[in-house]
Amino acid sequence: MSASKRLLLTAASLLALLLFWQVAALWADSRLLPGPPAVFEAMVRATRSGVMPESIAITLARVAASFLIAMTIGSAIGIVLGRSVALNELLGPWVVVLLNLPALVVIILCYVWFGLTEAAAITAVAINKIPNVAVTMREGAAALSRDLDEMAEVYRLPRLRALRHVTLPQLVPFFAASARSGLALTWKIVLVVELLGRSNGVGFELQTAFQLFDVAGILAYALAFTAVVQVIELGLLQPWERRASRWRR
Repeated sequence: MSASKRLLLTAASLLALLLFWQVAALWADSRLLPGPPAVFEAMVRATRSGVMPESIAITLARVAASFLIAMTIGSAIGIVLGRSVALNELLGPWVVVLLNLPALVVIILCYVWFGLTEAAAITAVAINKIPNVAVTMREGAAALSRDLDEMAEVYRLPRLRALRHVTLPQLVPFFAASARSGLALTWKIVLVVELLGRSNGVGFELQTAFQLFDVAGILAYALAFTAVVQVIELGLLQPWERRASRWRR
């Protein structure tokens, strides 16, 4: 399917969703289900006041910090576990425990242990994401081609060159999968962190709107931040993945 057809289908699908939403809002005729015009009006009002752009910028900064920490530490742990059977047997259960630990528990513990600070918030988000990255990268490291490793040894490639030209390119699909799922999971956890213990950001604004039963405001912030994250996905992650995987046939 051509790019123009895919774009047309996406636009038609979104238009149908908006139409269904508007019909449902008219049928409900309630403040609890505002239509697209009311949500758009709330979005414009929050943007003009400057609250929405500032809140989104603060939340994005937290997402970026925790995302980079989780991807760096999780990738390192996953690659080491995937390349060492002994370490995987020793530390693998720890990863499973962290993977199954509820995100809310980690957030509360970080706030209790480290206080209602920025460092505690970012740490809580990173800890929640690190096990997911580690598991994905472990599978990628375990699936590395032994033939390519042997080729690197035959040609006596230095370790750094072998890592850069042989190992890392094979891990790109797994890293991209971790990054995509990581971005989606990270920003959701950041909102919970902000709702529980921060005095700014999108999560804090959602809490304020919830206390006022301002459903239009809740949907306005949710749609605006979702659109920003989607732009990051389409404008940064997908082009990077295509460029990094250009060697694959």
